[in-house]
Amino acid sequence: MTNRKLLFLRDVIIYTFTAFGGPQAHIAVLLREFVEKRRYVTESELLELNALSQLLPGPASTQTLVGIAWKVGGLRLAIITFLIWILPSATIMCIAAVSYKMFADRSKFASVLRFVQPIAVGIVAYATYTFAHRFLKSRVSMMLAIGSLIATLILQKTYAFPILIMMGGIISSALETQPLENELRVKLFSNVNPKKVTYFIGILLFFAALGALVNQTSPFSLPIRLFENFYRNGILIFGGGPVLVPLMYTEFVEVKHYLTRPEFLSGYALQQALPGPTFSFTSFLGGITMANKGGGLWGQVTGSIVAVIGINAPGLILILFIVPFWNDLKKITRIKNSLSGINAVAVGFMATALILLTRPFGLNWLAYLIMAVTFLLLYFTKIKTPVIIVIGVVLGLVF
Repeated sequence: MTNRKLLFLRDVIIYTFTAFGGPQAHIAVLLREFVEKRRYVTESELLELNALSQLLPGPASTQTLVGIAWKVGGLRLAIITFLIWILPSATIMCIAAVSYKMFADRSKFASVLRFVQPIAVGIVAYATYTFAHRFLKSRVSMMLAIGSLIATLILQKTYAFPILIMMGGIISSALETQPLENELRVKLFSNVNPKKVTYFIGILLFFAALGALVNQTSPFSLPIRLFENFYRNGILIFGGGPVLVPLMYTEFVEVKHYLTRPEFLSGYALQQALPGPTFSFTSFLGGITMANKGGGLWGQVTGSIVAVIGINAPGLILILFIVPFWNDLKKITRIKNSLSGINAVAVGFMATALILLTRPFGLNWLAYLIMAVTFLLLYFTKIKTPVIIVIGVVLGLVF
C-alpha cells in the first residue's frame, strides 16, 4: 500500500472520531480536510459524490466517504475505509444495547434517561422542520408530504413505505421532466451490468424468502428476518440518517413491537452524542431486539452485527456500483427530479414519526417543554446536538 493511501487511512481514522453533527457537518469537514488540505479529490468531485449520495438510498455520509476512497485507491481502500468509519460507533452502540438490558430495570438508570428521551424527540422535530424547509418548495411536494403523512398514520404498515416512496419519485419525475432524454437513458443503461443488479435485488429476495421459510421457533429465524428488515430499509432510506428514524420507529416499535419507545429514544439519543454515522444506531436496535426476544449476550451481538451489515450493504453496493458511470447518470434530469418527490414523501414519514413519538407524553407538560427547548436551541443557537444530550444526562443525574 502506498504512502498516500496510508495517509488517507490515517485521516479517515481522525475523521471517524471527530465527525459530529450529521451529514451537513460531515461534508464541511470533508471539504476542509480531504479537499483543501490533502487534495484527495477536487471540490467539484466531492460535491458530485455528495449529490450522488443524496440521490441514492442509504447513509449519505458513508457513501460520500467511500466514494472518495474509491477514487483515491479503488475497491480495496474503499472497503477498509468503510470498516474504519462504521466499526467504532457501531461497537459502542452494541455495548450500549447490552448495558441497557443489564441496567434498564434500575430506577436510577431510568431517572437519568427521563430528560434524554424528550430531548431525542426534540431532535427529531428539528430534523423534520429542516427537511420540510429544504424540500417542500412546490405545491406538488407539499401535497406528497401531506399525503404520505396521512397514509402512514392510517396504515402504519411496513408495505406502505416502499409504495409511497415509489409513487413520490414517479409523480415528481413525471411532472418536472421534459421528454427529451431517451437517447441518453439508453446509453446509460447499456452500461449497467445485469449480473450486479441481479445480485443486489437477489440478496433481498433470498433473505425475505428464507425468513418466511425458516421455522420462527428456530434460533436462526429472528437474525435472518432482522437482516431482511434492515436490508430492505437500507434500500428505502433516501436522505440519510434523519429519514432512518421514522422508518425504524414505525416498523420496529409501532408495528412489530421489537422494542419499546423508551428503548428506541434512549439509543437514538446516545447515537446523537457520538461521532460517526447515524446509521450505527441500528446496532443498538438489533441488539435490543435480540435481547427482548431472549437472545442472550451473543444473541445481542449477533443482532447488532446483522443490523449494521443489513442497513449499510445496499448503500455500499450502490455507491461502488454507480460511481464508475456517474458522469452519465448525473446528466439524466428525470432521475434527479425523482428525488424531490422521494424527499417530500420522506418529510411525511418524519412528521408521522414525530406525532407517534409525542403521543405517549400525554399531559406531561415537562416533556413537551424539554422537547420545545431542544428544538429552539438547535434552531436559534450553534449548540451542537451532543452537548444538549450531555446536558440532559447531567440534569437526570442531578434532579
